[in-house]
Amino acid sequence: MESTWEWNSQTCPRLAAPPLRATPRVPLLRCVLLVASCIPPAMPPVADEGEWAAVERRGPHLWASGRPFVVHGFNTYWLMYFAADPATRAAVTAALADAAHSGLNVCRTWAFNDGGHRALQLKPFSYDEEVFQVLALDFVISEARNHKMRLILSLCNNWEDYGGKAQYVRWGKEAGLDLTSDDDAFFSHATIKSYYKAFVKAVLTRKNTITNVAYMDDPTILAWELINEPHCHSDPSGDTLQAWIEEMASYVKDIDPVHLLEIGVEGFYGPSTPELLHVNPDAYSGTIGTDFIRNHHALGIDLASVHIYSDNWLTHSEEVSHLHFVKTWMQQHIDDAANLLGMPILIGEFGVSLKDGKFGHKFREAFMDTVYNIFLRSWKTGVIGGGCLVWQLFPESAEHMDDGYAVIFAKSPETTLKLLADHSRSLES
Repeated sequence: MESTWEWNSQTCPRLAAPPLRATPRVPLLRCVLLVASCIPPAMPPVADEGEWAAVERRGPHLWASGRPFVVHGFNTYWLMYFAADPATRAAVTAALADAAHSGLNVCRTWAFNDGGHRALQLKPFSYDEEVFQVLALDFVISEARNHKMRLILSLCNNWEDYGGKAQYVRWGKEAGLDLTSDDDAFFSHATIKSYYKAFVKAVLTRKNTITNVAYMDDPTILAWELINEPHCHSDPSGDTLQAWIEEMASYVKDIDPVHLLEIGVEGFYGPSTPELLHVNPDAYSGTIGTDFIRNHHALGIDLASVHIYSDNWLTHSEEVSHLHFVKTWMQQHIDDAANLLGMPILIGEFGVSLKDGKFGHKFREAFMDTVYNIFLRSWKTGVIGGGCLVWQLFPESAEHMDDGYAVIFAKSPETTLKLLADHSRSLES
């Protein structure tokens, strides 16, 4: 999802277990969290290796510690950003605690912030150690481990929020490179690609200063994501983006062959499958350079990435039609992931915005229930594994970041929170 908020003032014997959103409900707990955020966190207790093993892919299913693993997850993209400031760091703990309390087990978040305020990547080949350390990404990974929460870490953004593709191109222009469109520059220019690769290597090979475990050896991390929602409008054939995906997937896997890898695409069908273009929400979606089947045939990709935003993709607000689209969209991608790709499906983002008043809590719950039930039916019949991550869950202390899609634990209807908990129980039964 393109965020709208802006700042304003696979088994692996080599993986070692690292040393091991409950919104503050009472003033005392709030005080404890705030005080704790001002001092370095204690070394987490060590868990038995079998208890916290890496998530691995077995065909179209995920496994961990000798049993099936299903993603019941959420997005909270701003964790590293908040962790970089002692005044807001407690919200990171609250978000993870609230989600764990509701039975969720995976969080997808940004592992990048390129240029700008609290930037992790200051410029090409230059990274802010303080933002990496206790104050940010190290802290997020450590806290996730403390709450038994796996992470999917995205490495870049197609959108300008927190830098992303556009920032890489700006850096190239500042270095005197003769660049044309952002798409051509980011996905094709050797120098820009070297910037991206350098950042990826810096993240994957980093040793966490809290847990003393390298990121690429940490089973807390479920998967890496190449880029959130990539588009390449300059080449509707999809060749440019496909070449980039193949190159970067190979690069990531050369460094870290153990962790799972996903692309981050929304799942639009492209030129390689003209017979499926009608499944897209509109004709335009098939011309933005992405191609669901072809993209996921790239060597090294482990999870089939899909997003669902009928409220943003469809021009009308007829609720029955929206739910029909969700069912068709999901079932087609589940069938293709299982039968054509042989990999788990990851509904990396799905949600309904309440911001403009077109939809309310009741429809949001029907939408979420539809997504969960379609996946659950396919998983329980053995068709496919993977899971779903709602966009997005917040603790009360971060509600000012709401883009309209946020489920805020302290303020959302009990029926919404019950839906999350019920899905967790359904996956365990």
